[in-house]
Amino acid sequence: MKTLEQWFAEYAVSHQNPKNKAIHYICVPAIYFSIVGLLMSIPSGIIANTLKLNAPIIENWAFITLIFVLIFYIRLSLPMALKIAVFSFACLVANYYISHFFPLWMFSIGVFVIAWIGQFYGHNIEGKKPSFLKDLQFLLIGPAWVVENLFSKK
Repeated sequence: MKTLEQWFAEYAVSHQNPKNKAIHYICVPAIYFSIVGLLMSIPSGIIANTLKLNAPIIENWAFITLIFVLIFYIRLSLPMALKIAVFSFACLVANYYISHFFPLWMFSIGVFVIAWIGQFYGHNIEGKKPSFLKDLQFLLIGPAWVVENLFSKK
């Protein structure tokens, strides 16, 4: 199994151009955020009826999915998993409040499409294919790479 540093090194190969990096710093979190919103948009009657907590932020498909996402990160790095957990919780809360003003699924699809257009534009500038075309796990490495690059003390 690759270490987080090995994943980052491989991911960084196609993310050298400063403009592409800047685009990724915006678009990768936006895509993650929009996916959380899309998952929260799926009716969750089974979850709510089972848990009966009256806590819509955790009684949804996004929360359940994020548990498995965090297991992926824990296997790589506990400190990174904690950082992603904080970001994930912020996504859950923000999407919950957005859902009070807009249809969440529509808002999330809009953010998702715009952010992916940005991503592909960045890779066009870079002149290299997105990493996830090589290995789908890079879809989860991208958010960690952004967190590491934006908040590390390098």
